Amino acid sequence: MKLRPAFGAVAAVVAATLALGGCAKSSTAAQGGGAGDVKTVRVFISGDTNIQKLWANDLGPAFEKANPGYKVQVTLDLHGEHDAQTMAKLSASVAQKKDPGFDVVDGGFVPKASTANLLEPADSSKISALADIPADVVKAGGTGGIPYRGSSVLLAYDTKAVPAPPKTLDDLLAWIKAHPGKFTYNSPKSGGSGGSFVATVLDKYVPADARQKMTVGYDKGLESNWDQGFATLHGLNPYVYQKGVYPNGNQQVLDLLANGQISMAPVWSDMFTTAVANGAIPATVKSTQISDPSFTGGAAYLGIPANSPSKDAALKLVNFVEQPEQQAMIVKDISGYPAISIDKLPQELQAKFANADTNNLRKGYFDSMTKDLNQLWDQKVPGK
Repeated sequence: MKLRPAFGAVAAVVAATLALGGCAKSSTAAQGGGAGDVKTVRVFISGDTNIQKLWANDLGPAFEKANPGYKVQVTLDLHGEHDAQTMAKLSASVAQKKDPGFDVVDGGFVPKASTANLLEPADSSKISALADIPADVVKAGGTGGIPYRGSSVLLAYDTKAVPAPPKTLDDLLAWIKAHPGKFTYNSPKSGGSGGSFVATVLDKYVPADARQKMTVGYDKGLESNWDQGFATLHGLNPYVYQKGVYPNGNQQVLDLLANGQISMAPVWSDMFTTAVANGAIPATVKSTQISDPSFTGGAAYLGIPANSPSKDAALKLVNFVEQPEQQAMIVKDISGYPAISIDKLPQELQAKFANADTNNLRKGYFDSMTKDLNQLWDQKVPGK
């Protein structure tokens, strides 16, 4: 998958992603659409805490400062554990023409929601930055998906224990078996870094034409192509950390790396780079990308529910997030990849992407395929 100017020019740089109410975590006490003259934009996040912090601490406050009379309310469904419920609620709200409970959604299921016609159509007449984003990236989000940042999964390794990291997937699998207990990944349903490792092992055995179909739509009949990959993953159990311990979430993997309990793991580029920058990960821990195949990566999408009662305010927020100042904030604050062209970023950030490799981002599976992958991993991989 080649992504030009911004999304496509970043993989090597980092080497040098509902339950409304009680099950979700809200960053403000406000509820609903605001009171009086205050216009509240409710942002729902299906993801990790770093994205919640990006919105609650950075993008939201910046929008409020630039637009007096507006308020951003952030709600998190950690790891997207309730995505199925969120989709069902969104679908029901559109069918019944009711308020879905949020005005902007940031989650991996946005392209699926777009395909189901649950989102407000978005084009460059509404979101001007879309004209500056690669057409294939925009197309992958469907008619309602709005790319606003990106990231990829990388291989993190402690140079004290691993002076020369694996270069290919086969090298990595061999290293895991040669160093029992020094590698792990989070369960795929709890975070994308583990999910990317699983998908990459499966892809080793999936024919290219079958994989292409599985990245753009749902075909359960093609899942038999995963059998050999799942057998390979199951065979790694004796060699994984504590003979088969798979952490819950991307952050727990980073924690194991930070305290030296493991020496290698797949990690999200943005989370890892931020952790190194703030000292949470020792400077001895580096990252790289493997090949044949590489780990997956790509864009993250925003969507505006078709029945949001605050579409104008939501569009105002989304357009704000796509501006160079906020795109620079994404790069600086979470080490994310910008959606817009690099030449629109400040000069010091442009330099950060000078030696970027456009060939290392590989598209993940379609949302419904990923859901099946997660369930099959639970059934086929853990245990003796």
